[in-house]
Amino acid sequence: MILNRRRILAAALAAPLRATAQSTPVAPIPLEARVGALRLSPEPAPETPIWGFNGVCPGPILRARKDVEFGVRLLNRLQQPMALHFQGLRIANGMDGAAGLTREAVAPGGDFDYRFTPVDSGFYWYRPSAFPFAAEQAARGLRGMLIVDESAPPPVDLDLPLMIADWRLDDRHEIAGPFPDPAAMAGEGRVGDIVTTNGKAIPLSIEQRPGARTRLRLLNACNARLIALIFQNMRPLVVAIDGQPCDPFEPARMILPMGPGARFEVMVDLPAGDAPAAAIKLRGGGLRADPGGEPDRDLVTFAVKGDPVAAKPPIAGLGLNPRLPTEIKLQNARRLDIAIEGPFPATSAIWRLNGAMAADRPLFTARRNQPVALGFINKTPVAQSIHVHGHVMRILHLLDDGWEPYWRDTILVGPGKTARVAFVADNPGKWLIDSTILEHSAGGLRGWFEVA
Repeated sequence: MILNRRRILAAALAAPLRATAQSTPVAPIPLEARVGALRLSPEPAPETPIWGFNGVCPGPILRARKDVEFGVRLLNRLQQPMALHFQGLRIANGMDGAAGLTREAVAPGGDFDYRFTPVDSGFYWYRPSAFPFAAEQAARGLRGMLIVDESAPPPVDLDLPLMIADWRLDDRHEIAGPFPDPAAMAGEGRVGDIVTTNGKAIPLSIEQRPGARTRLRLLNACNARLIALIFQNMRPLVVAIDGQPCDPFEPARMILPMGPGARFEVMVDLPAGDAPAAAIKLRGGGLRADPGGEPDRDLVTFAVKGDPVAAKPPIAGLGLNPRLPTEIKLQNARRLDIAIEGPFPATSAIWRLNGAMAADRPLFTARRNQPVALGFINKTPVAQSIHVHGHVMRILHLLDDGWEPYWRDTILVGPGKTARVAFVADNPGKWLIDSTILEHSAGGLRGWFEVA
């Protein structure tokens, strides 16, 4: 791997962002990474052997509370080292799961307790993060969702977390290799032809009463698939992105673009009376301008039956996070452009950040609470999905005249394009910048920065 463990191995590097008042540790929830089975092909084909948390995929939905200590015990029953990353959570550095940067990965047969106190409510997920193994581990099914509940959640008739995943099988209905896959590492990443929602073949059918208010928590847990979701016969309002609330808005043309690891929370009132059936469709071709003849497919369908629910007031937002700044003082920012380069064939680093083949040194350092402005310049022929650990970012307008009115932990950068972001470096420690296209991260697309 590109990170030099002997130089940068460390334990937890900083205290949690917010101390907990509990006097005794909470009992950790066990997550056992082990072999399981999942019905991915219709009968009479056999079930597919997978790797899952507690033997299932998705793994258990974890629910935590803001400002209350939470614990997860990873029990590694695989023959590979592994670590857990809780994507989007602003937690103490040592709990981020950056194997080789903040601590060693959990060895086969070993276990480790991840303990943290969430400072933000929201919708997150947990996934493998020990490279080069993480891409295979996720492709075989090691993925799960995590929800940090608000103190007063908005009233809804249905709270529905939905994990979208894809799978590539061989003619024996087993997960297809090879691992590592040089073609996926040097190309667009691993994309499977079988799509599931919450581990079930699509479409997933949901039955609700007319007018039922539904909170959809949508996660793209694919290794590399760039998704576009189409909302049919409903008017969704986006109320949170990547775990952070935003001012509610309707998606442009009723389509949501989702790169790997992206999360959107959507509130919608289902149709009443004799209205046409509502559905969420998976756009053929995803985010490609030319779908290449791939048809749209139903992802989730809503069967509206029974008596209508009582009328509700208009959908309101979740309320913006008061722990995030209302503005970022860019005039004081630490500024840096980061070139994404590659692919470089027959090298140990197929992808590079600012020409570096190794990450023995940080890409940059920042003082605690210093604003940071980064430009990601994609010099590669494929889309890149860049994740900044431990922080959330504003997407800057390219004319430097403002930013988008929401926060992200990951940003998509098209081939030959540039994207600019800003954040406040308020979380001390050593933090990864890597790709959520896990084959790219395994191929070298990762570096780190330090907040002193």
